[in-house]
Amino acid sequence: MLTLVTSIIVFGMLVFFHEFGHFIFAKLSDIKVNEFSLGFGPQILKIKLKETEYFIRALPFGGYVKMEGEDSKTTDPRAFNNKPALVRMGVVLAGPIMNFLLAVLLLAIISFSSGIATTSVTVIPGEPAEQAGIRNGDQIYAINNEKVNSWDEIVDIISNKPYEEINITVLRNGDFISYKVNTAAEPQTQRGIIGIKTVVVKHSLSKSLGFGVEKTFWISKMILVGLSQMITGNAKVDVVGPVGMFQIVGEAAKVGIFQLLYIAALISINLGLFNLFPIPALDGGRAIFLLLELLRGKSIDQEKEGLIHFIGFALLMFLMIVVLFKDIKELDLINLMKQFWLKMQ
Repeated sequence: MLTLVTSIIVFGMLVFFHEFGHFIFAKLSDIKVNEFSLGFGPQILKIKLKETEYFIRALPFGGYVKMEGEDSKTTDPRAFNNKPALVRMGVVLAGPIMNFLLAVLLLAIISFSSGIATTSVTVIPGEPAEQAGIRNGDQIYAINNEKVNSWDEIVDIISNKPYEEINITVLRNGDFISYKVNTAAEPQTQRGIIGIKTVVVKHSLSKSLGFGVEKTFWISKMILVGLSQMITGNAKVDVVGPVGMFQIVGEAAKVGIFQLLYIAALISINLGLFNLFPIPALDGGRAIFLLLELLRGKSIDQEKEGLIHFIGFALLMFLMIVVLFKDIKELDLINLMKQFWLKMQ
């Protein structure tokens, strides 16, 4: 039950932000929005405000914004297809952009509450850093003459240099000072250490927002690197569908709220990147057609474009079904459902 409830909340939030991006940009561009829907299938709730109908539907696996003239020709000047190509591209890309903004917000909330690891340090008495001359409050600026920008970067560099002499440049009272430090190693892992701890900053709004932006870019980069490695065959292809994501969200919820928020941010970034791929039926695919329209100086035949998007949508649905069966097989979902049913008796 915890998995079900948290999954509905998380995916509902992700879908809402994505579709709200399309919706609000359309409204700001004076495009007539006929329908805003969260979920698919039978309607649970319907509210009409002015010209727009708002729906909550039974299946929380998506949503949509239905705009006037989006899929058909009309003479209405407020119709989507009668707006300039750049305006339409803004509407299309606003959804993925909102997913990235949501990730920034969630990561900022985490860092605001739990704190941000900085490049300022405290030293452990008797360890290599103190012996070399590094003091509490020093800010590590560079290692081996290469500038470092985060605590994770510092840890990564030092961890890969056990029993080596490294040059550490610190910033102290506005002055740059360099020290030669001989690293030690953890007994079990043999990772390099010098005996320093990060200074954690809590409840800083500006730093938290900066961390959210930086971490969102970093996660996006790692996802794209991983994807390129899968395409080139340098990494194992491992795709998780809705059932698998429900399981991941449920496990995160058991750990704690911050882990749940982090997983939600990670999924939101994945959703934003996925929708930007130049695949028909996705936002990225639609943006490609609009870019071609800008380059050609005239719109592409609406029926031909609609057919291409339909084929793309059908292929995506086929892929989703394949991944769904993969999830069911790996999670042994049938036995889990039997156990749940027996408990309910």
